[in-house]
Amino acid sequence: MKEQTQGSTVRVFVALAPPDEAKDELARELRPAYEAYPRMRWNRIEDWHITLAFLGELPVSAVPLLRPPLAALAAVRRPLRLAMRGGGHFDERVLWSGIEGDLEGLHGLATEVRALVRECGVDFEERPLRPHLTLARSRRNDPSSVVKVAAELAGFTGRAWQTERLHLVGSNIGRGPGAIHYRDIEAWGFDGH
Repeated sequence: MKEQTQGSTVRVFVALAPPDEAKDELARELRPAYEAYPRMRWNRIEDWHITLAFLGELPVSAVPLLRPPLAALAAVRRPLRLAMRGGGHFDERVLWSGIEGDLEGLHGLATEVRALVRECGVDFEERPLRPHLTLARSRRNDPSSVVKVAAELAGFTGRAWQTERLHLVGSNIGRGPGAIHYRDIEAWGFDGH
């Protein structure tokens, strides 16, 4: 897929995405919150993901260098078994759902992805992995909604699912006043056994 860019850069990250059934289950749990807090900036369900490595703004020319090593990594890795559980918030502004399951495998995968990216000559800010799905952001004048929804989500336990693909994702964040949208640059199935 051709990268859509502003100038000659694209904002990129490597991620996992829950399958549609798992996302639908969480969306059903969130339905009362969608209705009660319509002014929150809700992420689109198709954009929910677990970030393994946020690479930031990269030159478009760097993106093709990432494809072969990420494809090779996915080809030898087994799928991970994960589930969404509970909810929380970052700084009363960002609502998230937590991830449970094979967290050791998830951290190992993130470490491998980050090492491969660095081997490709891509430098990025190292952030600790805090496995979660970002669900929504509060408006600046409404910090209490995120806290309330996080509390309502605290008891949620989703069914377990397997990761299917490793995703190289581009985003339009910072590209204007609209919502953030993500799209796969490419994705590779986990084929290891």
